[in-house]
Amino acid sequence: MIRLAKSATQPPALHDRAMDNLRYIRETMERASAFTAVPGWGQVAIGVTALAATYVAAHQTSARAWLGTWVAAAIISLLIAGWLMDRKARALGVPLLSGPGRKVAFSLSPPMVVGALLTIVLFRAGLTKAIPGMWLLLYGTGVVTGGMFSVSVVPVMGICFMVLGALGLFAPAAWDDWLMAAGFGGLHIIFGTIIARKYGG
Repeated sequence: MIRLAKSATQPPALHDRAMDNLRYIRETMERASAFTAVPGWGQVAIGVTALAATYVAAHQTSARAWLGTWVAAAIISLLIAGWLMDRKARALGVPLLSGPGRKVAFSLSPPMVVGALLTIVLFRAGLTKAIPGMWLLLYGTGVVTGGMFSVSVVPVMGICFMVLGALGLFAPAAWDDWLMAAGFGGLHIIFGTIIARKYGG
């Protein structure tokens, strides 16, 4: 009876086991791989946009117009980044919201949402002096956390943003536009060029 029971138990098909192993390997590699669809030239374009926004914002006569200039620049930058990231992901044959891509998006989004909410609060309270430092600091935080799932140079860029943001919180108001230009303009151009040359566009 025991021998008959053992023989009646059929081992799983070799094909099914192989498919399970392949699925496990694919998912493990997806979790471990870095998100390489960060568009280097897109970062450069965002940097140029920020430099232009700095010039326009510096010539505004009211805090509302200054803020409006930067909000418009942020929207343009988001469109540039999204479009070029999608193009690069397609060129690399990597789903934009793959495992690493999804982690980058979820890590970067919370600081951006917090920054938007604090911008409204600070502006209503008349504390516009705190906005540039807060923007640089939170953007840098998002880039560091999201960059942990991307190429190694991305978190370094985030740390540089955080340093500028910390400086901006305590620097004189006259430094605000210069710090915004150095961060959103200069750092994007420098690191975007590095990413473009080292990681394919």
